[in-house]
Amino acid sequence: MTGAVDSPRNAQARDAAFAETVRRTGASIGALYLLAPDGQQLLLDVLCGAPAEFAAPWTRIPVTAPAPVAAAVREERMVWLGSQEELARAYPRTAMALPYPLVLAAAPVTGVRRWGVLLLMWPATRPAYMTQRERGNIASSCGRLARLLEEAVEHGSLATPGDRPRVLPAGSGHRSASPELAAADFVERLPGGSCALDLEGRFTYLSSGACALLGKEAGDLLGTLPWNSLRWLDDPAYEDRYRAAVISRRPVVFTACRPPDGWLDFHLFPDASGISIRIVPSGADTPPTPAPRLSGRSVTPARAGRLYQLTHLAAALTEVVGVQDVVDLVADQIMPAFGAQALVLSTADAGRLRIIGHRGYDPRTIERLDGLPVDTAFTPAGRAIGTGVPAFFSTPEEMRRAHPEASRISRKQAWAFLPLVVSGRPVGCCILSYDRPHEFPAEDRAVMTSLAGLIAHALDRARLYDTKHELAHGLQQALLPRALPAIPGLRVAARYLPATRGMDIGGDFYDLIPLGDTAVAAVIGDVQGHDTAAAALMGQVRTAVHAHSALGTAPDQVLAGTNRLLGDLGPDLFTSCLYAHLDLAGRRVTLASAGHPPPIVRRSAHDTGPLDVLPGPLLGVDPEAVYPVTEIPLTPGLMLTFYTDGLIERPDVDLDDSIAALAHHLAHADHRDLDALIDGVVGQAGSRARRTDDIALLVLHEAADQTL
Repeated sequence: MTGAVDSPRNAQARDAAFAETVRRTGASIGALYLLAPDGQQLLLDVLCGAPAEFAAPWTRIPVTAPAPVAAAVREERMVWLGSQEELARAYPRTAMALPYPLVLAAAPVTGVRRWGVLLLMWPATRPAYMTQRERGNIASSCGRLARLLEEAVEHGSLATPGDRPRVLPAGSGHRSASPELAAADFVERLPGGSCALDLEGRFTYLSSGACALLGKEAGDLLGTLPWNSLRWLDDPAYEDRYRAAVISRRPVVFTACRPPDGWLDFHLFPDASGISIRIVPSGADTPPTPAPRLSGRSVTPARAGRLYQLTHLAAALTEVVGVQDVVDLVADQIMPAFGAQALVLSTADAGRLRIIGHRGYDPRTIERLDGLPVDTAFTPAGRAIGTGVPAFFSTPEEMRRAHPEASRISRKQAWAFLPLVVSGRPVGCCILSYDRPHEFPAEDRAVMTSLAGLIAHALDRARLYDTKHELAHGLQQALLPRALPAIPGLRVAARYLPATRGMDIGGDFYDLIPLGDTAVAAVIGDVQGHDTAAAALMGQVRTAVHAHSALGTAPDQVLAGTNRLLGDLGPDLFTSCLYAHLDLAGRRVTLASAGHPPPIVRRSAHDTGPLDVLPGPLLGVDPEAVYPVTEIPLTPGLMLTFYTDGLIERPDVDLDDSIAALAHHLAHADHRDLDALIDGVVGQAGSRARRTDDIALLVLHEAADQTL
């Protein structure tokens, strides 16, 4: 995608295809997400069947997020959820923000490359299963959308979606051709009151009976939102009932009190064009479960949409891991949610505010703001942190009155300073700023303040995680060999990839140990776990193997001695290990294994496969364990590949099949450049979005013959 503006013709063709898909599938709500240029986010491009405000929490969705649309593009498959219960089981965060009965499908839009995702939603009244014909129709529609996107790129007119999606009108469906006056007379004859809302929630029609029951003239209500024009309906519970009707497309009933004691029943009947409402006096003075009466409070309660948005963002903050994750979440989801154009996120460190992330600011401005004292009076950040009270400035004039220099440095027009405090302890400050003057309603201030507390706790956890990670990663890197020694007559290469879950560290290790001028030992191992304990035990195992090898000990005795040492240390973790002694003068390779996957031996392109090595027990299990020895000739051009199980283990794939696939790859790989060969081997494992295990790989090639 480019920064260009979509040509009207291309955009109209795409919108028409999208709208036709929504209509033909019978979906009540549809959305088209496009991948951002960096491929890391899905951006909402077009929406149909619901107002844009409903989609505010989901205009930008990280591809890695635990959400149906992200899973569809990430795994390149259609995600089908036949009920709200299925949604809750598979995607609890999404279900928490969409607590309505519904059926949902998310299908990848893929052509010459991945373009995005088509999201369709139906009322829960439709069948909870999808037929093959329906699946085919949706896939066909996704293909057509992909072709239209490709045509737009060819013409250089595909624009990156903005912060607000295009909203297409829903199909009108079948309507009666009754004359207006007859319809009006019919409605007026009905008891009680009748009114209509569009999908945005605004009044489009009110009967005289509805005006009498609501206590206002039609002219005062038409075009307004009920919770804005009727203060006694200004409660999130009532707006939520409207949202439930729009999303579920099912009738909804609620009871509200018109002050002082007039209880009214509201019956909502939704369809694709809006909501028809019947209003009748409640049958009792006080309903059995009355709606809460509005108090005389001066602070307006948060809109239901804001509450769901807060719930969604709060759930997202519980899943962040490191400090950069917090920065990215605030920048990618929280900042757009409040319409801000810039962000500064800082932490309190040694009495100073250290900026850990920013968006929308000139680097020179950040350089001037970084390192200010926590109690600075230069900007409102110091006072906000010191008092724990947020500060909001709607115009530059407001800022200049309190802090004359601050507005000149940032050149922004409005600011929200949100102190990040955990248990009374300041951990930093989050600043949202705007390019134009911006009002901060009480509702936004309340939600921002609530989010600041959640950001503070997430940031505090993330800083602790990053500290532990840095310590563990430093320990692991110190224990792995910095470089492999040069061995005459032998070409070697190695690689280590950490797991992408947990702390991004592990217990996998490798080593190459020169044993005089004519021999070398190669070792690879895997300590159970992915934390500091695993990294520490890995160092002990590697040191023990190195010490036994230096004495010229046979492979089986190297493993036996290391095993006895681990028995004395009594670790709770077990270790697999493969040790090979290469006698370059005697042209022999002797191996012993402690429960480790077998090495791949390549003698030629037509003679490659796993070596049959009889393994002994894992190290640390049985102090008296015996480790069988396997011996093979060191033939000219022989290539040995040692690896850990993180390279071959796949969900639902037999281990022998994975090893056979690795051998097939090595048989046909170009072995003249071992580093390139390793890159090809780990490329597939390393490209998976989430690796549950770390990977170590060591390749040795007898360099006497370069022609195989």
